[in-house]
Amino acid sequence: MIGCFVTGTDTGVGKTLASAGLLHALARHHARVVGMKAIAAGAEPIGPGGALANEDVLALRAASTLRVPPALDNPVLLPDPLSPHIAARRAGVAIDTGDIVRAYRALAGLADAVVVEGAGGFHVPLSDATTGADLAQALGLPVVLVVGLRLGCLSHAALTAEAIRARGLPLAGWIASRIDPAMQAAEDNIDWLRQRLGAPLLADIPHQRVPDPRAAHFALPASWTLSSA
Repeated sequence: MIGCFVTGTDTGVGKTLASAGLLHALARHHARVVGMKAIAAGAEPIGPGGALANEDVLALRAASTLRVPPALDNPVLLPDPLSPHIAARRAGVAIDTGDIVRAYRALAGLADAVVVEGAGGFHVPLSDATTGADLAQALGLPVVLVVGLRLGCLSHAALTAEAIRARGLPLAGWIASRIDPAMQAAEDNIDWLRQRLGAPLLADIPHQRVPDPRAAHFALPASWTLSSA
């Protein structure tokens, strides 16, 4: 079973688009692929019954080939679009990383590949005592870093890569996400990141007015493409 944890240099850098792209790429080699939005903050009622749903969760489900119970692919759904620790406090719930790990393990038992999308940046607070880094460490998965290409991204990317490795986690690769179409010297920034991150560039996602997770070519690690179909 193949698994990875997707984090970003910040919120709003295209983690969901990148995660959905990874799922489509993995589906070319594996029959049962599924995305997991471990913690989703921000939900709106949809459908006749008005059940709450998060747009990132829906995007990952659309890119998955395996249908699973919501408690597995989105164990924590919070109504308010805020930092998870604040959204959880407002909702009167506590985010338990142990529950998320158990949900992941259940998914791993059903799937050939699982892409877990984190919330916000790597050290986003989940409670007064825990962060997204603690969750990533508890899952123990290789990490994929989405770098939102804009002014300041080089420091953010280098610091995040350092934080990932400080937790004893492998940086499996990184994804360039061109979120600022007017960014100057974008190619020079990518060249610097290629040299300094010490991990392969898995995809270069173009800026898109209408997000399409199939718009970029993904160069997956060889160990992820061994077909189990």
